[in-house]
Amino acid sequence: MDPLTPLETLCRIILRAREYEAQTVDYADDQDADDVDDEQEGALSVLEDDINDSVEEELRAVFEDLGEDQLAEVIAFCWVGQGTYEAADWDEAMDEAQSLVGESVDEAINELMDQPMLASVLDSGLAAFDLSCDGIGDVT
Repeated sequence: MDPLTPLETLCRIILRAREYEAQTVDYADDQDADDVDDEQEGALSVLEDDINDSVEEELRAVFEDLGEDQLAEVIAFCWVGQGTYEAADWDEAMDEAQSLVGESVDEAINELMDQPMLASVLDSGLAAFDLSCDGIGDVT
């Protein structure tokens, strides 16, 4: 399979998503941010600084720069990676993703940004089609 989106772009998304996920604090529903003691609060505040904002902005910008078909493809790869669709059901996944993007590009981007473990599911989706980021972006 040759993706519509260049593999380098898909790998860049995975890389930025990993950075974004590593910097994002996810409080459990039953834990209030105010309950964190002072020592932990200082450590956690580093995770919520401008670096995280810039990674999020860059990731959003990559999604916004994609064409609608490419954005749908990223969503479909994620759905395959998380097991919502099988690789054999690619056409169905793409049709559903194109419908989602057609309704609202902004909502589609928000769905990707809110995707738990975006980097992992996108990487798994690529792997289902024997696509890999191995060697992409490596310095030789």
